[in-house]
Amino acid sequence: MKNFALIGAAGFIAERHMRAIKETGNQITAATDQFDVMGRMDSFFPEAEFFLDFQKFEEYLSEHQFDFTSVCSPNYLHAAHIQSALHAGTDAICEKPLVLFPDELEAVEKAMEQSGKQVFNILQLRLHETIIALREKIKSGPKDKIYDIDLTYITSRGKWYYESWKGDKNRSGGVATNIGIHFFDMLSWIFGEVENSIVHAYDDNKAAGFLQLKQARVRWYLSLDYNDIPTNVKLKGMRTYRSILVEGDEIEFSEGFTNLHTISYQHILNGKGFRAEVAKPCIILTHQIRNAKPIGLKGDYHPLLKESIS
Repeated sequence: MKNFALIGAAGFIAERHMRAIKETGNQITAATDQFDVMGRMDSFFPEAEFFLDFQKFEEYLSEHQFDFTSVCSPNYLHAAHIQSALHAGTDAICEKPLVLFPDELEAVEKAMEQSGKQVFNILQLRLHETIIALREKIKSGPKDKIYDIDLTYITSRGKWYYESWKGDKNRSGGVATNIGIHFFDMLSWIFGEVENSIVHAYDDNKAAGFLQLKQARVRWYLSLDYNDIPTNVKLKGMRTYRSILVEGDEIEFSEGFTNLHTISYQHILNGKGFRAEVAKPCIILTHQIRNAKPIGLKGDYHPLLKESIS
């Protein structure tokens, strides 16, 4: 049984980490968050020590034996919390994005070198059965084929979103980082490294662009705007729409997400986790995307962009 600490225990994603730790037969013995209503802990690890004061949590971490620290805090705190975990002598498991900025990644890499500990990023789409099957299909196909892909991900958010840290691109990384980085990682894992990136539009609630990968031309569109969701999806009462078209064929992967965090943890515990160097290309890519100058309706842009702008 491995001993875990948890940072950001009150966040939405933290419950998936708690469940994964429990389902893999391990335990959380210390957790921290600024939010002081933590009833969810009772369903998983009611005996865990809980700290509102992060300094006291760090002291406890350094004075006791821990194997891993899971980082589920807001994006802009990941780098600091990962370094804290490493310097306390634990390996770290962090939600996406690993960090926001390339210089933060350099600091994390330095902390790994100093501590001798590792950082693992949750990249659960790489463990989705449908995505794995697609990758195998591409790998067994023609090596010189360039596939045409449309990526659409619309996950509508209420007004609260823009008042929270998630709505601040300096703290969340903006749309491309906060909701897009998993998909960029998945596509580059399947179709090869990024050779060129063009940004057509970038705003607080949507972004669109084009990626030239080694084996794919990708038109991508990311949005938080409910108005962008197709009518037939709205009629079903759904507020999220995801679609990946490969050569015009829909890749359906709406199902199979329920246990991917548990699979991710088992993957890490088996010595096969996704380390910092795996996450690095997409950290650099999303940093470039949010700092690029959008070119508008020029070149090969996603078909939804014209509707959105008009």
